[in-house]
Amino acid sequence: MEQQAIWAISIFLIIYALIISEKIHRTIVAMIGGVLMVVLGIVNQEEALHHIDFNTLGLLIGMMIIVNITAETGLFKYIAIVAAKKAKGDPTRILVSLTLITALGSAFLDNVTTVLLMVPVTFSITRQLRVHPVPYLIAQILAANIGGTATLIGDPPNIMIGSAVKELTFMAFILNLAPITALIMAVIVPLLVVLFRSRIQTTPELKQSIMNMDEKEVLTDRKLLIQCLTILGLTIAGFFLHQLLHLESATVAMAGAFLLLLLTGEHKMEEAFTKVEWMTIFFFVGLFVLVSGLVETGVISRLAAQAVELTGGDPVAAAMLILWISAIASAFLDNIPFVATMIPMIQEMGHMGVGNLESLWWSLALGACLGGNGSLIGASANLIVAGMSGKEGYPIRFIQYMKYGFPLMLLSILLSSAYIYLRYLM
Repeated sequence: MEQQAIWAISIFLIIYALIISEKIHRTIVAMIGGVLMVVLGIVNQEEALHHIDFNTLGLLIGMMIIVNITAETGLFKYIAIVAAKKAKGDPTRILVSLTLITALGSAFLDNVTTVLLMVPVTFSITRQLRVHPVPYLIAQILAANIGGTATLIGDPPNIMIGSAVKELTFMAFILNLAPITALIMAVIVPLLVVLFRSRIQTTPELKQSIMNMDEKEVLTDRKLLIQCLTILGLTIAGFFLHQLLHLESATVAMAGAFLLLLLTGEHKMEEAFTKVEWMTIFFFVGLFVLVSGLVETGVISRLAAQAVELTGGDPVAAAMLILWISAIASAFLDNIPFVATMIPMIQEMGHMGVGNLESLWWSLALGACLGGNGSLIGASANLIVAGMSGKEGYPIRFIQYMKYGFPLMLLSILLSSAYIYLRYLM
């Protein structure tokens, strides 16, 4: 192996280890890794820029702006309170309602944003009922990752895959992934009810206190609400039609974001840009450059050749290998850098004669997104919920979460294995 490839692998492994350790913020680590790839001459600046996926970044930034402005209207709190009242204040029904809302929200907003909006509302409702919030929060973590699997914009791995493979449109993600995510939710939600029902009992008087809540009070700005709902609707319609319109998903998201800023006025712009998760954006930039070193030195093509050799080029074996490796790896590693590494590897496998790449892309999406449910460090949404819960005095322990998350993740991957085989490989 040539010297440049050894340097690229060494930097990648060291940076990956530092990201997992969380001793230094992952954005700083990823950017240092990317800079080292350029400084040491493994890739030049032009090659590095070529490997940065600006479609992924544009889509993330656009949706962050739209959702952050919409959150100011109180819409998401309104939905949660209405759902709690529809459940007649019953803690078990509320668990189901909030879980389903989280899954649906994660499909169309993205799972990190959804949990940021849902967790404060969950604490408000559980305080009113005087029930322990952790069962609700664990259910929402699981729902966020499952719901985010269903669409192109629901989870960063899907955004990355859709951006790398132009044929995988917004509609393609829904048509191929929504059926299995709906089935997984239909299986997981009743299991959550069985697991948590005994821990979330309350009194009739406290149930009535939920019924006395006034959801209209949380709607703070009706004019802004109408503007946000209009733009959000147009943006989602744009995602459905982006291939027909010959527009990239990032263009649709950015058009929606800046049209909303135009309607809301300049006073909203500075605040909207402040709330964009720039640390996440630069984390992606660093990762793309980091992986470019592995691509340009031929490391990825060697890994692809080994995967082809291991599976004998058999599409069933290749799909199952990618699905299960992605799931187990994503349970304990951040799924974003993992997917950034896997995308060029699958592309190389296609160049080496492996047919039916479509099944491999859906296997990667399902494994990476659903695998995030395996442990508390498996996905960004998990860590955010755990952090917010800890600040409220209800820490979610690693083993405590894994006791529920890992078995349910394995169940979802077993269902996904059957789905991939029956739909694409029979």
